Amino acid sequence: MSETTNTPSPSLPGGTWPLGDLTVNRFGYGAMQLAGPGVMGMPADHDGALAVLREAAALGITHIDTSGAYGPRVTNQLIREALHPYAASLHIVTKVGAVRDEQGGWPPARRPEDLRRAVQENLEDLGVDALDVVNLRLGDAQGPRPGSLAEPFETLVELQQEGLIRHLGVSNTTAEQVAEAQAIAPIVCVQNMYNLAYRQDDELIDDLAAKGIAYVPFFPLGGFTPLQSAALTAVSARLDATPMSVALAWLLQRSPNILLIPGTSSVAHLRENVTGAGLPLSEEELAELDKIGR
Repeated sequence: MSETTNTPSPSLPGGTWPLGDLTVNRFGYGAMQLAGPGVMGMPADHDGALAVLREAAALGITHIDTSGAYGPRVTNQLIREALHPYAASLHIVTKVGAVRDEQGGWPPARRPEDLRRAVQENLEDLGVDALDVVNLRLGDAQGPRPGSLAEPFETLVELQQEGLIRHLGVSNTTAEQVAEAQAIAPIVCVQNMYNLAYRQDDELIDDLAAKGIAYVPFFPLGGFTPLQSAALTAVSARLDATPMSVALAWLLQRSPNILLIPGTSSVAHLRENVTGAGLPLSEEELAELDKIGR
């Protein structure tokens, strides 16, 4: 979170990838699950949440994904409590463009005043003067929706020019919206739903890789409906590994620009994810798994 950068730890699987002038390990951590049930309120185990964040840093994770909408504001405050002052190598990526309502919904909040307020809250809760990366969240809880992103994205560009944001990205977006954003200002990442069974962005991933832009899949393990596949079960059994380990390893080997942000509220599960993502897959196993989402 500082102007200087350190070399990320080589001990994590997948190597590194740039986010603009920042470098992160491809295995990162998604903080959403640290909030309470339904991503609302404080966690039941406050000390446990801090322990997960500190273990992530101890493992060498240099990319933490969060949002002011988680809690709301809870995960950012936990990140600050656990890790501030931040290591120079640690980079926190946040999202704006949606808020929470009393029913736990995610209504859009993309007016200029909404986005400025969200950026200021992220700065305050994380305890920084500038945010490393801010993703504009588009669409809704059901997924991307077509339409121009120009007005909200241009607001974030203004905030970037004011020195409050270092780099920009987009989330929950169509390929057309990615292209529109790139025509307005450089982006360093795209964050969409993608996993072994949900493969709508295959072409987009390859296009972004050629341009040096990161692709960050959310719900890499299926989200609230864990991945189910006979092929995945078969490969996992042959490797004596869990299906989730195989799914994470496949993502890392799918394309060099894919950055993982699996979330967990358990230190033990975090360690399992790191170990599992490093599972080597043969060409035959990759080909077998590749058929799942096609």
